[in-house]
Amino acid sequence: MKSPKVKKEKLDVVMEPEPEPEKTYEDLVANVNAIAQPLASRKLSKKLYKCVKKAAKVKQIRRGVKEVQKFINKGEKGIIVLAGDTMPIDVYSHLPVLCEDNSLPYAYIPSKMDLGAAAGTKRPTCAILIKPHEEYKDSYAECLDEVQSLPQPV
Repeated sequence: MKSPKVKKEKLDVVMEPEPEPEKTYEDLVANVNAIAQPLASRKLSKKLYKCVKKAAKVKQIRRGVKEVQKFINKGEKGIIVLAGDTMPIDVYSHLPVLCEDNSLPYAYIPSKMDLGAAAGTKRPTCAILIKPHEEYKDSYAECLDEVQSLPQPV
């Protein structure tokens, strides 16, 4: 007589990656590149992220180097937010010059991951143009004043 076969069940252990600890502003600033001037303070960075979030809700942002460059050349106005931790810097090193030529205010923030997240995507973004809009005009005006008051690099 044959003995009944016993199936052994395999226990699949799913290892979830541990969430990375939140990086502080100082940690992020340590990773910025050489051309990231003027760099927004912690307070201004938060305001810019909030403004980007509000603008993304009403679809008033331009995301990515190619798109931002295209609309700067077309004469669109707004605040340019650049990520300071973009490598290689050749990717977007021409944008500050374009901004200065078109007298557009621009500022660097320390993290492209956070900039992409604020814009509503999972993908990191290294350049965003925030267009003015009625929905968030107070937040926009406040950011505009603070970005314009930042010292421009020589």
